[in-house]
Amino acid sequence: MPAHSSVMIPNYRIRPFKPEDLEAVERINRVFLPENYPSYFFMENYRRFPRSFFVAEDEGGNVVGYVMCRVESHYTKSETLILGHILSIAVSKDHRRKGIGEALMLKAEEGLLSYNCDAVYLEVRVSNEPAIRLYEKLGYKKLGIIPFYYADGEDAFLMYKILREGLDDSLIYQALGNRVIR
Repeated sequence: MPAHSSVMIPNYRIRPFKPEDLEAVERINRVFLPENYPSYFFMENYRRFPRSFFVAEDEGGNVVGYVMCRVESHYTKSETLILGHILSIAVSKDHRRKGIGEALMLKAEEGLLSYNCDAVYLEVRVSNEPAIRLYEKLGYKKLGIIPFYYADGEDAFLMYKILREGLDDSLIYQALGNRVIR
């Protein structure tokens, strides 16, 4: 499937972010997440990695969720890994539990594959059990805990998923393990 195709779920559509979506994305970020980003952060990631920034819209064309990623190089003893980093994902409360988060994650992975990412990782609050369950359902594994990751002092799980067939988990530990306690 091409990186810019739309994913359909009943009553919703996942599509690439456009600059005119910024206001709606910022509103969702502000209202539904404790971690808020300035406009330039969204736009810089869009400018650099447009194939890994998606929105979910309802039948009326209203943006009700988004996922934003970037691509990073991480070094191991034997190679440089290209890792996708899911920076932020959010779905408006009224639209949760309808498959939107899962569809956004799958679309983000598809976009990151178009950048030849070997694996993808994210940080998630240790208290965010619904998100953790979703990520585990999608094949993500916990690498460890990042103590005091969030501004309010809450720890994060660093979770990852291998995208390149044959890539060994030990290389992920080499690339990201210094960020976590196990």
